[in-house]
Amino acid sequence: MHPDQYLVLGLFLAVIAIPAIISAYSDSRPPRVGAVVAVAAAAVLLHGNTKQPGGYRLTDIPTAVYGVIGEMIR
Repeated sequence: MHPDQYLVLGLFLAVIAIPAIISAYSDSRPPRVGAVVAVAAAAVLLHGNTKQPGGYRLTDIPTAVYGVIGEMIR
């Protein structure tokens, strides 16, 4: 996989983890699944960042996301 794909996958997992954590707290349950997904998101983001020469800056994220979406559409 390309480092941009790791970045986008990690961002997607992070976005999915947030509602899971909020839902668990609102139901007075421990946020186990949300926490596992958040840790997985952090691991994938870190892996993608280390594979990219020089890492990613905040301004690189939209370009990476649009590039991965463009690859998926083609």
